[in-house]
Amino acid sequence: MSRRRRGMMSEELKTELAKELGFYETVERDGWGGIRAQDAGNMVKRAIQLAEQAARKSQL
Repeated sequence: MSRRRRGMMSEELKTELAKELGFYETVERDGWGGIRAQDAGNMVKRAIQLAEQAARKSQL
């Protein structure tokens, strides 16, 4: 029995990050399963950076 993981990022955020990082064409053509592991990792790193920036701003 396989379990599907629920995504932590919204589709809107993933799309925005893919465009920013330059691999959105791959997503459009092949779907999220078509991106490279490196691209997925870079997307997660960028999402963490954005979350940290937001946290710092909210502490001010």
